[in-house]
Amino acid sequence: MSSVPLQQSLADLHRAYASFFDSRTGKRKGRKVGAPRFKKRTHRQSARFTRNAGFAVLEPGGGTGLVRLPKIGRVRYESSRPLPADPSSVTVIGEADGRHYVSFVVDEPVPVVVPQPAPARCAGIDVGLTHLAVIVYDDGTREKVDNPRWLRTTQRRLARAQRAYSRTERGSKNQAKARRKVAAAHRKVRETRLDHHHKLALRLIRENQAVALEGLSVAGLARTRVAKSVHDAGWSTLTRLIKEKAAEHGRLVHTIGQWEPTSQVCACCGVRDGKKPLDVRVWVCPSCGLVLDRDYNAAVNVMLAAGLVERVNACGGSVRRVLSCADPVKQEPAEQTAPSGAAA
Repeated sequence: MSSVPLQQSLADLHRAYASFFDSRTGKRKGRKVGAPRFKKRTHRQSARFTRNAGFAVLEPGGGTGLVRLPKIGRVRYESSRPLPADPSSVTVIGEADGRHYVSFVVDEPVPVVVPQPAPARCAGIDVGLTHLAVIVYDDGTREKVDNPRWLRTTQRRLARAQRAYSRTERGSKNQAKARRKVAAAHRKVRETRLDHHHKLALRLIRENQAVALEGLSVAGLARTRVAKSVHDAGWSTLTRLIKEKAAEHGRLVHTIGQWEPTSQVCACCGVRDGKKPLDVRVWVCPSCGLVLDRDYNAAVNVMLAAGLVERVNACGGSVRRVLSCADPVKQEPAEQTAPSGAAA
């Protein structure tokens, strides 16, 4: 065994304890950091080799790469593209599902992204559990993106794999095989969710010049009775991907405060009538009498609070009514304009 991965593990342990004590004493700002936990052998394992270890990378081509590690030898890996520079460190990662990865740290300049023509429209997004994202645009269109519920739809398969794992003998080879099957099932759920979020975030950034998001305390919601559904939706991942892709494509992202009463204020007249239970999806404004859809109304208020449109005539009076109402077909226009040339 090379001494470099052991030294790196001690350095990681020192950094973890230093962050823990600094967080307890108030020297480290932000969220509280917990004490380091023991890494089980069956969980994710990694070994990091720095330049002092004397590793070497060989790229024969043909989609195959070779990395020579000290006291291990040559390790073959699948290479999708050549490395842009000589790596400063290499990390071999073993996942719980039996897959192994090799990660290189290279010094690469920031790629220059060719700016694409920016569309002249903005969007307000309200995330939820019934619908993953409710989106309204300032051009008068709106849509609801269904929540696929990746974990909920695969619960039976996960439970079957977990039962098979619990029936195996402890320490046997069959237990190791069953454990890898459970990890592979969870990996499929995780990767499917991430792929969906990548595609949705990229579409929103490509089709809009500015995007308004609602600031949510996901850590707080994860301690409620809907914690499992909140984690299954992956709101934090979707928000992070939208911000990352916006920075790459030169778009703007506005995040409003988490205490903004988006579900309590009528997007048309601005009257606030208090909190509503989660089962109330459609409500009538006591001031203007407009039948509002809870999700669409919240998305419009997110766009208004971000300052993407004006409060007085945001998107036009009739457009704002159509965006926030429950049934735009049954709604009458907000203003009646006399035809040109008619007598006053």
